[in-house]
Amino acid sequence: MRASMQCAALALLSGLGAGVPAQANNRYGGVNLSGAEFGTALPGELGVDYLWPTNAEIDYFRSRGMNLVRIPFMWERLQPESYGEFDETYLAALDGLVAHASAVGVRVILNPQNFARYYDDVIGSPAVPNEAFADFWARMAVHYADNEQVVFGLMNEPHDLPTEQWVDAANAAIAGIRATGAGQLILVPGNGWTGAWSWSDNWYGTPNATAMLSIADTGPHAFEVHQYFDAGHGGESEVCEPGTGAAQLQDMSTWLRANGLRGFLAETAGADNPACESAIESALAHLQANADVWLGWAWWSAGPWWEDYMFSLEPTGNFTVDKPQMRWLLPYLPPLFADGFED
Repeated sequence: MRASMQCAALALLSGLGAGVPAQANNRYGGVNLSGAEFGTALPGELGVDYLWPTNAEIDYFRSRGMNLVRIPFMWERLQPESYGEFDETYLAALDGLVAHASAVGVRVILNPQNFARYYDDVIGSPAVPNEAFADFWARMAVHYADNEQVVFGLMNEPHDLPTEQWVDAANAAIAGIRATGAGQLILVPGNGWTGAWSWSDNWYGTPNATAMLSIADTGPHAFEVHQYFDAGHGGESEVCEPGTGAAQLQDMSTWLRANGLRGFLAETAGADNPACESAIESALAHLQANADVWLGWAWWSAGPWWEDYMFSLEPTGNFTVDKPQMRWLLPYLPPLFADGFED
């Protein structure tokens, strides 16, 4: 948003998920686990500027039926220099979360929360050429080559750059990933904060609905969108507009189906009030009814420092008390061990 094992698990995924048609339900329902992307200091101090989510949080959300977590992190903290090695300490913390989630059958979306920037320079500029972005993702692909539970979310909310520039950067990263032989799902966001509601708009440049058709990938991929239901669509208010929900997703559904593509709603949320409850239920019902083109969704957000945030799904009482919004989500959770993304 704008403000701010493996073998056992795979056996479960292929076994318990068998026979569940994609059209019957979305495959994935989960939550963003924030903290590692917090702060502006680079590299920053753990526990002061940023904090990693915990294995206990993964276990809690799995116990409620969620089968996916999206983990935002900061590119500069993981790779402090372009084309350089990953920071061992930061990577080890990320690895720990990925390993634990994989061990309990929860997929992980790895998400650089960088808005198409690296040290404030835009990807595709002379300071951050597409080759640097491709190098980053190639290193990630090699590192997680053997873990099919990992999903590569290319970037959080690109904005304020030509859409064509972002498409070229995304294609470079995709090519870098596939050149390693990695076959994991890739999530590709659009320009203009990747809003579902504005996918066909041109206020940010060439519409995503036009430019993103030039994404080149022969492997499994889906288009990542975000959708909030306040007046500005950016998740900056606890007031959800009347009649919102499915209405903001319909055009995206039509685009996906017309082009034989798939989508993933990687961020959505609402404050604890009747209007937002209605909007969220309408949106998730729409995703479920259109599960032939939507893989699923992830709530924004949870994490150790989110307890008082208006959208927080972080439980209280030592993981014993759900946030009110959890009740809204439970009817729309897919099977815990769903079919893989790849088919």
